[in-house]
Amino acid sequence: MKNQSKLRGWIWFLVLLLFFLNVSYFAYQPKPEPYPDYVTSSPSPTGVKALYTYLKKEKEVKTWNHSPTLLPKQERQQMLVMVGPAFTPEKKIMKSYIDFMKAGNTILLMQSNPKGMFNVETDFIPTVPSQSDKPKKIEDPHHHTYRAEVQSDVRIRTDKNDDILLFDQQGAIAVKRAYGDGQLIIAITPEWITNDKLLKEDHLALSFQLFNQGNPNSLMFDEYIHAGQNESTVLTVYPMWFLVLIFQGILLLIFWLWYKGKRFGPLLKAREEWVRFSDESIQAIAAWYLRGRRYQDSLKIQADYVKLLLQERWQVPYNKEWRDLTPYFERKWIEMPVHEIQTFLSGLAGILSRENINKQEYLLWSRKLEKLRNEVES
Repeated sequence: MKNQSKLRGWIWFLVLLLFFLNVSYFAYQPKPEPYPDYVTSSPSPTGVKALYTYLKKEKEVKTWNHSPTLLPKQERQQMLVMVGPAFTPEKKIMKSYIDFMKAGNTILLMQSNPKGMFNVETDFIPTVPSQSDKPKKIEDPHHHTYRAEVQSDVRIRTDKNDDILLFDQQGAIAVKRAYGDGQLIIAITPEWITNDKLLKEDHLALSFQLFNQGNPNSLMFDEYIHAGQNESTVLTVYPMWFLVLIFQGILLLIFWLWYKGKRFGPLLKAREEWVRFSDESIQAIAAWYLRGRRYQDSLKIQADYVKLLLQERWQVPYNKEWRDLTPYFERKWIEMPVHEIQTFLSGLAGILSRENINKQEYLLWSRKLEKLRNEVES
């Protein structure tokens, strides 16, 4: 009754614990999920999911999440879009981007200050903070004018071989630069294609003008450049309800093992002792042999067991007679003199061939077999 009462107490404790876990999960109000800037999967104002979803319906568009060393260079007229890189790549990685362009492809880099990437140089321009978000007049080489926001406080320093695509009174806003058979397009206005700014002013038209440079057959949005902000953990990869179920399953498994009597710790007694002396049936059989004075039967059982050990440990054939085992014992039982081995085997064969033996003979040969067994097992 005491054990049943204790078990019921643990069951109620487990039920209450699971109840509070479920209530905590459903009552928990998570904070809005933070999204990195300029990521194609981000529906936040600073994401680019709106433009990416639209372009995906119109032409071949996908994301690129791998190292630039794996960029497909066999195909031509591909455009890789790099929007707001989270870090400046190393020289080895930059070389992979350049090789991609030299193979006949295009990279569109949209960064507020692209200095340090692809050897681009910029010039700082003084701006008034109150006017940084106001639309500016922008022109293209065909003297078409547009109105758009330019939040960057730098302008691109152009070379003589560059093609200026967009500019304002302070300098170049978008530039095209040749790399082998391909080209690099640099723009300092990544905010144009964000969800919040895409449909304001002339941002959509200007963005399409940049995307159409070189008439690319396919577009790839580079997510590798945002990897530093998108590191995944167990808590972010799996949904919270799944983690709660896993935690509850672990608790149930622990309590079930506890209920079944499993113990995780060192053994208090050696296993050999437990096996040999805790089995009541073996003790009863031994007592029956002693009370019935069946010494001969008991001795034969011991000898047969020792012979099985000899076959297992010393590779002595089980079907041979004890008298014929002298050569095997001479090789294995080094501590025993040869003449004593022959005497032992002859005496054992003789005692086993008799129909009855007395208690003193049984105890004597039982000790000798025990000594041999210890020698074999060691």
